[in-house]
Amino acid sequence: MSQSLKQRAALITGGSRGMGFAIASAYVREGADIVLCARSQKQLDQACEELRRQAGAGQKVLAITADVSQPADITRLVDYAFSQFPQLDIVVSNAGIYGGKGALTDVDWAEWMEGFAINLFGSALLYRAVLPRMKARNYGKIIQLGGGGTTSPLTNLSSYTVSKAATIRLMETAAEEMRPYHIDINAITPGALNTGMLDEILAAGPEKVGTVFYERSVQQKKKGGAPMEKGADLAVYLATAASDGVTGKLISAMWDPWPTFAEHKDDLQKTDIYTLRRVVPADRGMKWGG
Repeated sequence: MSQSLKQRAALITGGSRGMGFAIASAYVREGADIVLCARSQKQLDQACEELRRQAGAGQKVLAITADVSQPADITRLVDYAFSQFPQLDIVVSNAGIYGGKGALTDVDWAEWMEGFAINLFGSALLYRAVLPRMKARNYGKIIQLGGGGTTSPLTNLSSYTVSKAATIRLMETAAEEMRPYHIDINAITPGALNTGMLDEILAAGPEKVGTVFYERSVQQKKKGGAPMEKGADLAVYLATAASDGVTGKLISAMWDPWPTFAEHKDDLQKTDIYTLRRVVPADRGMKWGG
């Protein structure tokens, strides 16, 4: 362990389980103080108990319940985090759900909108609350979690895919606005993970999520899915000074050469690589379409 986050502090939403907990654990091992949030007090207590066993002398692991879709909860969460750690400069926007499952014409509308409330609006509210504080310090790191629906459609999961794609464009836009203030904002796609969200898909069944995605999920459950350590390692890198200047990027933990980004910062800063974009005929070797 390099202790690359020693004397830094991080706020992690949805940090009590799954990818959020894996990131929290990696941050603790690297020396950071952390504040976790989730909606379940019981799950937060369990997560904190485990993380405190991993923490070194003097490290703090704190937690507070919050629903990221509620503006008052976000205000309370961010006020608490900065009151405990005025030097807080890392925020991980991880809280997310699938939302309504089923064809767009059939899905329950309230469940469909809940996906946007947490995935998109929850991220936007979090950005709005923390960015003024980061601007005042002229430095900060925001790490946004993407998902399988970020760059391609997932049939019968339109709430998830559309809200996640919108969240990535939110990340890219905020990154450009914050570039003059040395605030780096990037997104991670960690790969297909065996978490509670996978169990949720399996419980919903092929009638809700479609046969193809359901069968893919069954196979993923059997084979083990992507290792969460890959996403957590990338989240550590994006929280360290080594990634300063890398911003506005959507990065695959599994497939992109992010450990070598330091060698390519000029290319990363001046081009649209690792961003959402439209595919044109020339991208596929075709000579028509301009």
